Amino acid sequence: MTVLQAQGLGQSFGEVDLFAGVTVSVAPDARIGLVGPNGVGKTTLLRILAGQMSASAGRFDLARGARIGYLTQESAHAFGAGQRDIQAEMLSVFEPLRAEEARLAELEASISRGEGGDEAVERYGDLQARFELAGGYDYPIRIRRTLTGLGFEESSWGQPVAQLSGGQKTRLQLARLLLESPDLLILDEPTNHLDIEAVEWLEGTLGGWPGALLVVSHDRYFLDRVANTIWEMFGGGIETYRGNYSAYVGQRAERWALRQRAYEEMKAHFEKELDYIRRNIAGQRTQQAKGKLSRLSREVEAVHAGGLAVLDQIRSKGWLQATAGLDMERPSDRPNEVARRIGELRPPSGGPPRFNLHFAGGPRGGDFVLRSRDLVVGYEGQALLSLDDIELERGERAALIGGNGTGKTTFLRTLLGQLPPVAGELRLGGGQVIGYFSQAHENLDPGLTVLESIVAESGLQGGEARSYLGRFLFSGDEVDKRVATLSGGERGRLALAILVRRGANLLLLDEPTNHLDIPAQEMLEAALEAFEGTVILVSHDRYLVQRLASQIWAVEDGRLRIHPWGYAEYLAARQAGADRDGAGATSRSGDGAARGSSRGEDRKEASASAGSEGSTANGTPDDAPPALSKNEILRREIESTAIESRIAQLEGRLAELEETLQEAGEEGDYAAIGRLGEAHAALQAEIDGLLERWEALAAEIG
Repeated sequence: MTVLQAQGLGQSFGEVDLFAGVTVSVAPDARIGLVGPNGVGKTTLLRILAGQMSASAGRFDLARGARIGYLTQESAHAFGAGQRDIQAEMLSVFEPLRAEEARLAELEASISRGEGGDEAVERYGDLQARFELAGGYDYPIRIRRTLTGLGFEESSWGQPVAQLSGGQKTRLQLARLLLESPDLLILDEPTNHLDIEAVEWLEGTLGGWPGALLVVSHDRYFLDRVANTIWEMFGGGIETYRGNYSAYVGQRAERWALRQRAYEEMKAHFEKELDYIRRNIAGQRTQQAKGKLSRLSREVEAVHAGGLAVLDQIRSKGWLQATAGLDMERPSDRPNEVARRIGELRPPSGGPPRFNLHFAGGPRGGDFVLRSRDLVVGYEGQALLSLDDIELERGERAALIGGNGTGKTTFLRTLLGQLPPVAGELRLGGGQVIGYFSQAHENLDPGLTVLESIVAESGLQGGEARSYLGRFLFSGDEVDKRVATLSGGERGRLALAILVRRGANLLLLDEPTNHLDIPAQEMLEAALEAFEGTVILVSHDRYLVQRLASQIWAVEDGRLRIHPWGYAEYLAARQAGADRDGAGATSRSGDGAARGSSRGEDRKEASASAGSEGSTANGTPDDAPPALSKNEILRREIESTAIESRIAQLEGRLAELEETLQEAGEEGDYAAIGRLGEAHAALQAEIDGLLERWEALAAEIG
């Protein structure tokens, strides 16, 4: 059963084909993340599937009675000019229930007056049962939980919707859709106007979503948490990958490598056949060579028209069925012409367009990079943020995280010397060359063109400058656009192009992934991972922080606190502290549905078992080890939580491998079975080793 099915969808605007050949289906419990480069047509596809736009080609069918909820990127006009306040707008979702509630109250009053007799009591019981089953006693709690989770404090619920900003209206529309519980929820960049607490709450809520979900997001961490299927969109259609975003990245690399290998094998086969033809076309095996030439020429033209996959279809379905409908050129009977056509075959696309990002090497610099003592930063003597003492060494990657307006950018400006410290000491090590990426890109001159900007900053000239900008996806007339007219993503790419040429060994990056599409984010991440210098990163991009950071500098209650570990360990420590303090019960993110697995339950049982082994009848261990200190317990809790996270990731990968193994077995692909079997065994061994360590930690913690 499917909620929605689409076949051959395409969209054109005039002579421009935005996309074509989109064939997909959505199961009732689907969790789909839609990704692809900017401009490929993701939002257009969502609008078509939501029924707000007609496709130029193809069709889609919605299951009878199925309801779709659609959140656009900007929902400022979703509520019209109505005069309702926030709470009234949410109550309007439950008008049928509230009408039932009023009827129940009337009937109850009637019964209390002695009217209606047994028949009224029976009718009241039936009506009350239906009301309870429909959630009549739960909807006030759902409204409170949803509004609070999305950042609407109760004191604001009386505010008229018409007075809200565009971002607030988008958040309110998201709240309404969550309360409406459609069969298919379509979300276009739902995290754009949410703070980190609201994003975490939404992740938990969508984890227990009862219907189907289709979401477009540039937040890769969010996609990791909510999606179990990824649709990758490109001009020729959509490819489907099982698993979350991280699983998709690995599968995509494998898939592209397989295609490249298949292309190389095909070219080698074609060239071998052509060599035989040339050696025998005028000899004793003329007829055999001519037959091979005819077949080879047809296959080459079929690949030109239908791609690599057509060769497999020819072998499995036969020539006529496999090539039906292909717009093929007439096969040639001249070897030189066939050789030319073979030479024109191009390798498979390596995915969406990418810019080539590699930071120019700067001086090595000293091992000591940055030190602070009793530092306080702010404006005009007004303290905004105090800091733990910093000792940063060469090669470290520190991520500054915290809410907006908490002083992160102020700290960077203080480090750059643009603002003096309010108090304390801040000192840079010797030989440090700073490269600064500002989220506002105020260093770009709006009056210059893209080409003039790179010439002024890098010294590159003419064709060399154009070629360099091409690596950042500026081509043709785009290099002549004024900076003032560039989109946010284009300004970000230009700022990165300038930064890359700086030869810095200390990068200060303020929200570098803002406005970048996912392919650009991936390239920036890869470049930063390869960068040999030191990085101080301000970012809300949790995926980038998780992949890159060796230290977390978190703004907590007006103070920047130094956590000398990565993001996963930081989250584990934060959760461990919340559990001890009882803070988890009031956390917004705690409203999400609880999730677990059979392996997770097994681990809990193992912990209980480990804690009871070696105990006497009165509960005292036979040979008790020395008690652990609080810090030692915390370190073990952090490691234990990190291991659980790693095991969950590996178990997901193991499940995908098992599905792929089954498919390989059904297809009789014994080479793949052997390769996948080895990978399966290696993964299982790693999981077993992690489980042993987890159980040991559980025993130590008790």
